[in-house]
Amino acid sequence: MAYFINDDCVMCGACKDECPTGAISEGDPKYTIDDSKCDDCGTCAEVCPVGAPQPKK
Repeated sequence: MAYFINDDCVMCGACKDECPTGAISEGDPKYTIDDSKCDDCGTCAEVCPVGAPQPKK
């Protein structure tokens, strides 16, 4: 199950810099996660200062 980035994203880039699979890219108005690259590791959620990356349900 991949993660997604909710509307709390403040575009700081912390998640993109730490993603081991390169699944996160800059979007407008928030970063986005490519489902096909996300391996559900949760690293993005661990480093995000506002908790924007969330697991899909």
